[in-house]
Amino acid sequence: MAFARDIIATMRPRQWTKNLLVFAAILFAGKASDPEALRYVVLAFVAFCILSAAVYLLNDSLDAESDARHPDKRHRPIAAGRIPAHEGILLAVVCALLGLVIAHFATPIFGFFITAVLYLALTTAYTLWLKHIVILDVLAVSLGYVLRAVAGAEAIGVAISPWLVICTLLLTLFISLAKRRCELILLEDGATEHRPILQHYSPQLLDQMIAVVTASTLVTYCLYTVDDRTIQVVGTQNLVYTVPLVIYGIFRYLYLMHEKKLGGQPDQLVLTDTPLLLTILIYAATVAVILYLLP
Repeated sequence: MAFARDIIATMRPRQWTKNLLVFAAILFAGKASDPEALRYVVLAFVAFCILSAAVYLLNDSLDAESDARHPDKRHRPIAAGRIPAHEGILLAVVCALLGLVIAHFATPIFGFFITAVLYLALTTAYTLWLKHIVILDVLAVSLGYVLRAVAGAEAIGVAISPWLVICTLLLTLFISLAKRRCELILLEDGATEHRPILQHYSPQLLDQMIAVVTASTLVTYCLYTVDDRTIQVVGTQNLVYTVPLVIYGIFRYLYLMHEKKLGGQPDQLVLTDTPLLLTILIYAATVAVILYLLP
């Protein structure tokens, strides 16, 4: 039982919330009430959870020695020696194959399987190589989120809006840069031991990047809500009324990053900061009402 708990912990189920992004397409396409489409997306979510677990297992196996010297990461099962690194790699391969099998049978649309393969290739390349290259490291993370959104659209056979792709890229780039900044500020001299790529960043550089990405995200989302194609697809002009919620959510995140020195663990921040969590829930509820209840 202890070994099983260690395996599950290494697969990082708390991080699987990132894969909820595959549900974005079905929500904005107005197909959330379609049982068949919903089944496809649920299976897509399961496939991506298993694929992401494979990448976490591979990452921890390859970084076992360096993690063992880290004050926090040394408690991870593989770094602590409770799971041998070679077994972690074997489990990663098993999860990768299982995830791809589920992706192949999850939906009759072959494009989803191709997207899942691309996601696995990108995240593996990040683990092996891209996380050590300045700027490409955060871009690779953001592209992983974009592929999740695209996969959700492919699973149900709808064309994803280019605006939505850009919004996803910019928003996740904002979160990734904020995470780098938080790590750099809080860890100070120990930052490069935690994440070697941080030696190539500075708070000033990250602040400039975050400023550019923040403005771009807000402008892009505003344009998405009033775009003729968006209005034609969703059948309403009312998405523009969600803009204040997006603005507040981003500004709240900036406030937490600068004033509270938070943002190093975005998944936990979203779940623990009540105003931010409420904003996300209200946003989702507002979009659902606009697309499914209002004429």
